[in-house]
Amino acid sequence: MTGDILEPLVNAATNLIDATGLAGVFVLMVLESACIPIPSEATMLFAGFNVSEGNLTLFGIVAAGVLGNLVGSLIAYAVGYYGRIELLDRNRLIHVNRRHLESADRWFERHGPATVFFTRMLPIIRTFISLPAGVARMPLGKFVVYTLAGCIPWVLGLAIIGREVGDRWDQWKDYLHYLDYAVVAGIAIAVIYLVVRRRRGSARWETTPPG
Repeated sequence: MTGDILEPLVNAATNLIDATGLAGVFVLMVLESACIPIPSEATMLFAGFNVSEGNLTLFGIVAAGVLGNLVGSLIAYAVGYYGRIELLDRNRLIHVNRRHLESADRWFERHGPATVFFTRMLPIIRTFISLPAGVARMPLGKFVVYTLAGCIPWVLGLAIIGREVGDRWDQWKDYLHYLDYAVVAGIAIAVIYLVVRRRRGSARWETTPPG
């Protein structure tokens, strides 16, 4: 189902790379990291296929992909950083309590670098992690360093796979959807666990007599 929904985006992405080469890889990876659902798996696997055909170079597509990821991540980071109050604290539709924002700030202060690094190598989450990092106002220098460190193995790995499998890149794109499903399932389980734990904690607090 996910593949069917994204197929028009995948087709548009491959057409752009065919037409513009490395510039297309860069633009697509910018969009993906700016929270627009263009799968980097399709972009980099197809770019790797073009390397196997002799149309592009491995260094070129990796450099374009990593730079695009960084630029897109900075865009999402800036949206979170400069829009946190208007988007979250004052917005009636998605209001987030100031106390929760402060809690997120503290959490990112302690665990932000590791979070950004590891989630950059996970599908789905990697697209959106820059936004909460900006909301929590993670130091920009650390954000850039750990974003690059996490992007490079992801982009390089996909590029090499695309180069090695050649015209079977689209099959591998479909195989990687199973990893997407696993990540979604993990997120759902984590959310359920946190909600249940919070409700149990509230119930214990309400039933415990004061003093």
